[in-house]
Amino acid sequence: MKAMVFAAGLGTRLRPYTNDRPKALVEVQGKSLLEITLLRLRAAGVAEVVVNVHHFADLVSAHLRAHDNFGLTIHLSDERERLLDTGGALKKAAPLLSDAPFLLHNVDILSDLDLRALYAAHLAHPDALSTLAVRQRKTSRYLEFDEAGLLAGWKNARTGAQKISRESALVTDWAYSGIAVIDPRLFAYFPPDEAVFSVVDVWLDAARTQAIRNFPHHESRWLDVGKPEALALAEAEW
Repeated sequence: MKAMVFAAGLGTRLRPYTNDRPKALVEVQGKSLLEITLLRLRAAGVAEVVVNVHHFADLVSAHLRAHDNFGLTIHLSDERERLLDTGGALKKAAPLLSDAPFLLHNVDILSDLDLRALYAAHLAHPDALSTLAVRQRKTSRYLEFDEAGLLAGWKNARTGAQKISRESALVTDWAYSGIAVIDPRLFAYFPPDEAVFSVVDVWLDAARTQAIRNFPHHESRWLDVGKPEALALAEAEW
């Protein structure tokens, strides 16, 4: 099994912790966020991982070498020239991920979500181009899923902006958890002439005609450690 870890962000919200290191190397209880994520992926059966890098990319590379890649085959996707956003990052890494469905994991997400169960749920629906881990929580932007668990739209709770992929009489708002399974068939929906774009827009476009499914995980522990206060909480309770 393969995976991609989004680790190229500037970590602006985590300053001052990211003044001298990338977000991926910020530590929780003595382990870098990258180490925590990679070990979770390895425990789930992942053997090969693509990690995108930008901010302090050399430090990420050195960290991986110092730990023998944590027992994984790792490919670095270099975005030092410019950040490509989530969709652009996938597009750049696509040649390394085109043979089978793979896990996608944000480096700043801590969770005990059963990654094997998520992957199995995706495989149980051959029509799915992606399966997104979601939960009920307060956020500013929501993905809207219909009664069948299919992506129907997106909304910004602050501004009221909406994007509708398919009409549905009943939708439920879910917050994306930063973890997903991607089928390489999704790559056909990448904008051909763009390098920088969001994977959320790709999901919304594909959802007009294809299945983008959800995977609720209420029972799992989950924490976005992208802000200092969340990092402090993780240190105390994780």
